[in-house]
Amino acid sequence: MARPASAWLISAVVFWVWHAPALYQASLEREWVHALQHVSFLASALLFWWAALHTLVRSPEQGGLGVLYLFTTALHSGLLGALLTFSSRPWYPLYEDRAARWGLTGLEDQQLAGLVMWIPGGVIYLAAALWLLSRWLEGARSPEGEAPPKEAER
Repeated sequence: MARPASAWLISAVVFWVWHAPALYQASLEREWVHALQHVSFLASALLFWWAALHTLVRSPEQGGLGVLYLFTTALHSGLLGALLTFSSRPWYPLYEDRAARWGLTGLEDQQLAGLVMWIPGGVIYLAAALWLLSRWLEGARSPEGEAPPKEAER
């Protein structure tokens, strides 16, 4: 499970499955389902981040895979955020009453949640991917930590 590809797949499946309307609605109706949802979100996210960020530790050549896992997670989670944002109908009817407490309709609440998932969420994944990319590229330098000599310096 801690292999990066497995962790990526587990995290993606947990993310998408729990956002299916029937399961999400169930999490709003039953406290134990809600707790299970959050435990599975936390466990899969910890597994994903640990595996993605430790690709360099396992093998310097695998650093690019960590960048790929982070980038593709930004894409697929951003896609769900965009789907929620641009939907013309609410996916989770139980939010209608809860959103009204904040002066929003259920659809507006969903669209706001989709924007948060899509934009700030995507920025976090992309920032982590860029950081990992920089670490990976630094690892490609010579063992002394200096860039290999240029042709003119040889």
